[in-house]
Amino acid sequence: MKNRANPLTLVTVGCLAVQLSAAKAEEAGAIQDNSFLVEEAYNQETGVVQHINTLQRSRSGDLMYTFTQEWPAPSIAHQLSYTVPIQRLDGSSGIGDVALNYRYQWIGDGEATLAVSPRVTALLPTGDDRKGLGVGAAGVQVNLPVSYVLNSSFVTHWNAGATVTPNACGDSGAEFHKTDFNLGGSLIWLTSDTFNVMLEAVYYSTQSADGDGRKHRESAVYVSPGVRGAFNLASGLQIVPGLAVPIGIGASSEDYSIFAYLSFEHPF
Repeated sequence: MKNRANPLTLVTVGCLAVQLSAAKAEEAGAIQDNSFLVEEAYNQETGVVQHINTLQRSRSGDLMYTFTQEWPAPSIAHQLSYTVPIQRLDGSSGIGDVALNYRYQWIGDGEATLAVSPRVTALLPTGDDRKGLGVGAAGVQVNLPVSYVLNSSFVTHWNAGATVTPNACGDSGAEFHKTDFNLGGSLIWLTSDTFNVMLEAVYYSTQSADGDGRKHRESAVYVSPGVRGAFNLASGLQIVPGLAVPIGIGASSEDYSIFAYLSFEHPF
């Protein structure tokens, strides 16, 4: 069992967060969300489905690919989605813990100045915890995304969340109650309808247990500059590629990675 912190796995919560940010294009084809590490509070609109791919490579060469599909259920008020991670960590490769997500559009929508969309996620123990690809037990994650339009050029997004795994596997194989926390914020510069400049910052606090059963908590902070663009086709398909560089600061200052994003969104 590998239970040590890894720069790439510490960003997993953030990667999941972006998977749950519905990429709803406005009628003009503008980019509305598609962030990377900070979840935005816009659900999928009625009749639109999104397919999201991300690939992250850490300084050590570890890789994480995720695929997410999001559906309105059946309207913007409710959204269902799933996220499947495939990882290569410390020489071990395989599927990680799959996420099944529900999100409620509590306040606002894609047209409002303020939007709030609480989310709850069931994490399935599909990853091999002996290889460090999962935590060895089912868990529950909650996150509260808040989005606020500052003006015609800038939008900001804020997150606060927690993940609870009651029977996670520690280094000795013994079970322990694992509780992790995440915070995040971002500022998006809408340079045009189809090109944005992004600055995201995230904080993670993760818990582990050593061979003696003693719990330890480790924190990490990342700042991630990035860009994203959009290609709008006559068929209604919007393609959004993006690129970012999450950089660790403070105790995480030696950690950095490359984050690539590709989304396809279309009516169904």
